[in-house]
Amino acid sequence: MKDYSDTEIITSLRNRESKAVSFLWNRYMPMVRLIVIRNSGSAEDAKDIFQESLMIILEKIDSREFVLTCSFKTYLYCVCENLWRSVLDKKRAASNYLLRIANEEKDKDNDPGDMMDNKVQEEIFREAFESLDPSARNVLKLYWDDVPAQEIAEKLGYSYGFVRKKKCEAQAELTERVKNHPGYRQFVNSEKMAGKVVH
Repeated sequence: MKDYSDTEIITSLRNRESKAVSFLWNRYMPMVRLIVIRNSGSAEDAKDIFQESLMIILEKIDSREFVLTCSFKTYLYCVCENLWRSVLDKKRAASNYLLRIANEEKDKDNDPGDMMDNKVQEEIFREAFESLDPSARNVLKLYWDDVPAQEIAEKLGYSYGFVRKKKCEAQAELTERVKNHPGYRQFVNSEKMAGKVVH
C-alpha cells in the first residue's frame, strides 16, 4: 500500500478519497485499539472511537483556517484519546448516578444487596437518559461536562433562570425514570427477595 505524507493525508481526506481512509485504518487502527483497550475498552469500542475521531478530523480539516501543527499521527492520537476519555467520563457519571440512586433505595429498605454490574447500570442509565426530552438531555450533558450555567444558557439560547430550573427538573425526571426502568425494578425486587431468603 502507498505510504502517505501528512500533507497527502490532509489533501486526500479533504477530497474524501477512500484510499486515504484505508491507509489510516491499516496504519493507525492498532494504535487506537491499544489506547482504548489499555483504558477499559474493547476492540469494538476502538472501532467506534476511530470512526468518530475521523469524522471530527474531517470536520476540522474542511475549515480553511485548519493548520496541522504536529504530525498527523500525533493529531489522531490526541483526538482519539480525548474522545475515549469523554466516553469514560460519561460512563463513570452514569455508574455513579445509579449507585447513588440504588444506595438511597437500600437505605430506605435497610436492604444490603450487591450492586448490579456496570454494563447493566450503563444500559439502564442510557435508556432512561435517551427517553428525556431533547432540551433536558442537552442541559444535563453540558452540566456533566462542567459547562457553567450562564454559558449553557448562551449556547442553547435559554435564559439563565430557565437553565437552572431545567437542570433540577431534568435530574429529578431522570431519577424517576431510572427507578421505574424494568431492569432497575427487577434488580431491586431480586435484592429484596434475596434478603428475605437470607433472613
